[in-house]
Amino acid sequence: MTVVKSTLPEEALRVTGTALQETLVDLLGLSLIGKQAHWNVVGPRFRSIHLQLDEVVATTRSHSDTVAERAAALGVPLDGRPETIAATFALPGAKDGWLRDTEAVELMVSALEAAIGRLRERIEATEKADPVTQDLLISVTADLEKQRWMFEAENHPRDDAAR
Repeated sequence: MTVVKSTLPEEALRVTGTALQETLVDLLGLSLIGKQAHWNVVGPRFRSIHLQLDEVVATTRSHSDTVAERAAALGVPLDGRPETIAATFALPGAKDGWLRDTEAVELMVSALEAAIGRLRERIEATEKADPVTQDLLISVTADLEKQRWMFEAENHPRDDAAR
Protein backbone atom coordinates (compact mmCIF):
# COMPACT_ATOMS: atom_id res chain seq x y z
CA MET A 1 0.00 0.00 0.00
CA THR A 2 1.31 3.44 -0.94
CA VAL A 3 -0.06 6.26 1.16
CA VAL A 4 2.28 9.07 0.11
CA LYS A 5 3.56 9.36 -3.45
CA SER A 6 7.26 10.14 -3.54
CA THR A 7 8.73 13.05 -5.42
CA LEU A 8 11.89 11.00 -6.03
CA PRO A 9 12.56 8.61 -8.91
CA GLU A 10 12.42 4.93 -7.94
CA GLU A 11 16.20 4.29 -7.65
CA ALA A 12 16.79 7.52 -5.71
CA LEU A 13 13.95 6.56 -3.40
CA ARG A 14 15.48 3.11 -2.81
CA VAL A 15 18.88 4.59 -1.92
CA THR A 16 17.34 7.28 0.26
CA GLY A 17 14.93 4.91 1.98
CA THR A 18 17.76 2.53 2.85
CA ALA A 19 19.87 5.39 4.22
CA LEU A 20 17.00 6.66 6.35
CA GLN A 21 16.11 3.18 7.68
CA GLU A 22 19.71 2.43 8.62
CA THR A 23 20.05 5.85 10.26
CA LEU A 24 16.87 5.30 12.25
CA VAL A 25 18.20 1.98 13.56
CA ASP A 26 21.52 3.56 14.54
CA LEU A 27 19.84 6.50 16.30
CA LEU A 28 17.35 4.37 18.23
CA GLY A 29 20.14 1.98 19.18
CA LEU A 30 22.35 4.86 20.34
CA SER A 31 19.51 6.16 22.51
CA LEU A 32 19.21 2.72 24.13
CA ILE A 33 22.97 2.46 24.67
CA GLY A 34 22.93 5.93 26.19
CA LYS A 35 20.12 5.05 28.60
CA GLN A 36 21.74 1.73 29.56
CA ALA A 37 24.97 3.54 30.39
CA HIS A 38 23.05 6.37 32.12
CA TRP A 39 21.35 3.93 34.49
CA ASN A 40 24.51 1.96 35.27
CA VAL A 41 27.41 4.42 35.28
CA VAL A 42 29.44 4.66 38.50
CA GLY A 43 32.64 6.39 39.48
CA PRO A 44 34.10 9.77 40.39
CA ARG A 45 32.79 11.44 37.21
CA PHE A 46 29.32 9.94 37.61
CA ARG A 47 27.35 13.19 37.57
CA SER A 48 28.92 14.82 34.51
CA ILE A 49 28.77 11.61 32.48
CA HIS A 50 25.25 10.80 33.70
CA LEU A 51 24.05 14.21 32.47
CA GLN A 52 25.97 13.98 29.19
CA LEU A 53 24.37 10.61 28.49
CA ASP A 54 20.94 12.22 28.79
CA GLU A 55 22.01 14.79 26.19
CA VAL A 56 22.97 12.00 23.80
CA VAL A 57 19.63 10.30 24.37
CA ALA A 58 17.69 13.53 23.76
CA THR A 59 19.71 14.29 20.63
CA THR A 60 19.33 10.82 19.13
CA ARG A 61 15.63 10.61 19.92
CA SER A 62 14.99 14.02 18.37
CA HIS A 63 16.93 13.11 15.24
CA SER A 64 15.23 9.72 14.97
CA ASP A 65 11.88 11.50 14.79
CA THR A 66 13.17 13.89 12.12
CA VAL A 67 14.60 10.99 10.10
CA ALA A 68 11.33 9.05 10.31
CA GLU A 69 9.31 12.11 9.30
CA ARG A 70 11.61 12.69 6.31
CA ALA A 71 11.00 9.11 5.21
CA ALA A 72 7.24 9.50 5.63
CA ALA A 73 7.32 12.70 3.55
CA LEU A 74 8.97 10.67 0.78
CA GLY A 75 6.45 7.84 1.05
CA VAL A 76 8.81 5.41 2.79
CA PRO A 77 7.49 3.67 5.90
CA LEU A 78 10.35 3.06 8.33
CA ASP A 79 10.60 0.20 10.79
CA GLY A 80 11.49 1.16 14.35
CA ARG A 81 10.04 -1.91 16.02
CA PRO A 82 12.17 -3.36 18.83
CA GLU A 83 12.68 -6.65 16.98
CA THR A 84 13.93 -4.78 13.91
CA ILE A 85 16.33 -2.67 15.95
CA ALA A 86 17.61 -5.78 17.77
CA ALA A 87 18.06 -7.72 14.52
CA THR A 88 19.81 -4.99 12.52
CA PHE A 89 21.73 -2.89 15.05
CA ALA A 90 25.46 -3.02 14.29
CA LEU A 91 27.10 -0.51 16.65
CA PRO A 92 29.13 -1.40 19.77
CA GLY A 93 26.84 -2.01 22.72
CA ALA A 94 27.04 -1.78 26.49
CA LYS A 95 28.04 -4.73 28.62
CA ASP A 96 25.67 -6.05 31.25
CA GLY A 97 25.88 -4.54 34.74
CA TRP A 98 27.64 -1.53 36.19
CA LEU A 99 29.87 0.61 34.00
CA ARG A 100 32.83 2.47 35.42
CA ASP A 101 32.77 6.08 34.32
CA THR A 102 35.81 5.42 32.09
CA GLU A 103 34.04 2.44 30.48
CA ALA A 104 30.93 4.52 29.82
CA VAL A 105 33.02 7.19 28.13
CA GLU A 106 34.89 4.62 26.01
CA LEU A 107 31.60 2.97 25.05
CA MET A 108 30.03 6.23 23.93
CA VAL A 109 33.12 7.36 22.01
CA SER A 110 33.22 4.00 20.24
CA ALA A 111 29.49 3.81 19.48
CA LEU A 112 29.30 7.43 18.32
CA GLU A 113 32.41 7.02 16.18
CA ALA A 114 30.92 3.95 14.49
CA ALA A 115 27.60 5.73 13.89
CA ILE A 116 29.40 8.74 12.43
CA GLY A 117 31.36 6.53 10.06
CA ARG A 118 28.16 4.86 8.88
CA LEU A 119 26.47 8.26 8.48
CA ARG A 120 29.33 9.52 6.33
CA GLU A 121 28.78 6.57 3.97
CA ARG A 122 25.09 7.46 3.76
CA ILE A 123 25.91 11.12 3.15
CA GLU A 124 27.95 10.05 0.15
CA ALA A 125 25.24 7.64 -1.06
CA THR A 126 22.49 10.28 -0.91
CA GLU A 127 24.48 13.08 -2.56
CA LYS A 128 22.84 12.57 -5.96
CA ALA A 129 19.85 10.50 -4.87
CA ASP A 130 18.39 13.14 -2.56
CA PRO A 131 20.38 16.22 -1.48
CA VAL A 132 17.62 17.13 1.01
CA THR A 133 18.10 13.86 2.87
CA GLN A 134 21.86 14.28 2.53
CA ASP A 135 21.55 17.66 4.26
CA LEU A 136 19.56 16.05 7.08
CA LEU A 137 22.20 13.34 7.49
CA ILE A 138 24.93 16.00 7.58
CA SER A 139 23.08 17.75 10.41
CA VAL A 140 22.72 14.50 12.35
CA THR A 141 26.42 13.78 11.85
CA ALA A 142 27.41 17.23 13.13
CA ASP A 143 25.42 16.72 16.33
CA LEU A 144 26.82 13.24 16.91
CA GLU A 145 30.34 14.53 16.30
CA LYS A 146 29.73 17.17 18.97
CA GLN A 147 28.61 14.48 21.42
CA ARG A 148 31.61 12.31 20.56
CA TRP A 149 33.94 15.27 21.15
CA MET A 150 32.41 15.91 24.57
CA PHE A 151 32.93 12.31 25.62
CA GLU A 152 36.43 12.20 24.12
CA ALA A 153 37.32 15.29 26.18
CA GLU A 154 36.32 13.31 29.30
CA ASN A 155 39.13 10.86 28.50
CA HIS A 156 41.80 13.53 28.21
CA PRO A 157 44.36 13.04 30.99
CA ARG A 158 44.83 15.84 33.46
CA ASP A 159 48.02 17.80 33.23
CA ASP A 160 48.61 18.44 36.91
CA ALA A 161 52.05 19.85 36.13
CA ALA A 162 50.38 22.81 34.41
CA ARG A 163 48.74 23.91 37.66
